[in-house]
Amino acid sequence: MKILITGATGLLGSALAAELGRQNEIVRLTRRALHSASDRRWDPGAGVLDRGALEGLEAVVHLAGESIGARRWDAAYMRRVHESRVRGTRLLCDGLSALERPPRVLVSASAVGWYGDRGEETLTEESAPGTGFLPEVARAWEAATETAERRGIRVVRMRFGIVLAARGGALEPMRRLTSLGLGGPLGNGRQWMSWIAVDDVLGAVGHALSHDALRGAVNAVAPGAVRQLEFARTLARVLGRPAWMPAPAFALRLVLGREMADELLLASQRVEPRRLQETGYAFRFPALEPALLHVLARGSAARSLTSRADAI
Repeated sequence: MKILITGATGLLGSALAAELGRQNEIVRLTRRALHSASDRRWDPGAGVLDRGALEGLEAVVHLAGESIGARRWDAAYMRRVHESRVRGTRLLCDGLSALERPPRVLVSASAVGWYGDRGEETLTEESAPGTGFLPEVARAWEAATETAERRGIRVVRMRFGIVLAARGGALEPMRRLTSLGLGGPLGNGRQWMSWIAVDDVLGAVGHALSHDALRGAVNAVAPGAVRQLEFARTLARVLGRPAWMPAPAFALRLVLGREMADELLLASQRVEPRRLQETGYAFRFPALEPALLHVLARGSAARSLTSRADAI
């Protein structure tokens, strides 16, 4: 199968390209310099897309977008986050829709930020969107895929939770702080965290590509959502460190700004992967502690190899 991936140099995209590339032909759509014959160029901000890269595709996985946690939010950065997702998705979907023979499936990234801060509510794909910046971005992001859907392409909107990966992503700063003995509850620690191991991200995307019954919103989260305090304690236990250093809500808001702290760290989202489970996806890591043991062991091995290479 010939599969195009956007965001193929990022945390998820690079892992997915390697995984899917074992049995498929991968085309990478990138804003960066081209480094291989399979790379194709686009610039979503400028509305530039190499339409030739879209010919002959059977599937597309769209992951590109500005990171939401790379810096403190201000009006300019929030606009960049919004536009990077909506403009890029619209440009890609318009290009796919114009093809004489479009691909049969598009898996487009979204996020559980769609739901906003929902307290104790159990959230499924049928739940209404929340309010705030992240739900607004997610709604516009998902709506930008509608041109592809109208063209007859099967569109899967993957709402990712917090991705646990060996290197990079949200887990890396948490690991570093906990290793220094600075892990602990954020706010009161009672907010629900919906997470997913990177192995299951790859599995869920592969499942979505091959299962015609999957379309529309799909929650890409493990079935074992936990409260933030439990997450902090489990991570500390895996690392053999304490988890007693609290980060009060007022301090997080002071450092990050109220909007970023409330939506990114203090929001409660108890999300269930109902559509994945209904279509037979079997999670490799449904529980948090085995997932952390797995990804952190992999990360430790990678850091050890890097240290050895640097010493040679």
